[in-house]
Amino acid sequence: MVVINEIQTIDNQNHKKMKTSLITIAAIAVLALGTVNLSNAATTTTINNNAAVVLNNVSKINKIEIHGNVQVFVSDGTSDQVKVYNKYYSENALVQNENGVLRISSYTKDKLVVWVTANDLRSISVYDNAEVKSFGKLSEINLDVNLYNTSTATLDLDSYSASINVNDHAKANLSGNLDNCDLQYSAQTTVNQSTLQAVHINNVKQIVKPVQHNSVDELATL
Repeated sequence: MVVINEIQTIDNQNHKKMKTSLITIAAIAVLALGTVNLSNAATTTTINNNAAVVLNNVSKINKIEIHGNVQVFVSDGTSDQVKVYNKYYSENALVQNENGVLRISSYTKDKLVVWVTANDLRSISVYDNAEVKSFGKLSEINLDVNLYNTSTATLDLDSYSASINVNDHAKANLSGNLDNCDLQYSAQTTVNQSTLQAVHINNVKQIVKPVQHNSVDELATL
């Protein structure tokens, strides 16, 4: 768990580097076999590494926006990298990095798979039926997560603070450890936080009231 003091911050940074090195070593070992296995506690996905396109012109990613039929895996790292699968250039997908915002979108029938490694990720916004999943623990100090439409997030967090807003019919599967958690969701959403531990949690359920019909107006339509 992250604690705000200089000594503990240094220790966390060293731990984060060690964790990143282990993930990188594991990824290299798997790449030698021609596939990448991205896994977490809830899911396992295997994709063909030979179809991957590595985007090297990305840096300082602090926010990710995901739209459409897209599945994004997110991991911590000492440097930023984006790896796109499923014949990226032939699927009319958009992967754009501008002013720290990485925008990923694809509306083709086949799901676009993207692996994002970020050093200073602060915000994730997911729309449509897109998915975001953590690859390993996300150890950001502060992280904002916003889910809309029918999107899904499966996140294993190890952060000081997280603000999670689940809207519409979105789904969130949350696990890990937090000092402070601000979780807001509506009645139509699905939130699984049974394995999420937080020292302080502000859990707010927003009740969406049904539309009230005026009896006078209803009679007028008869």
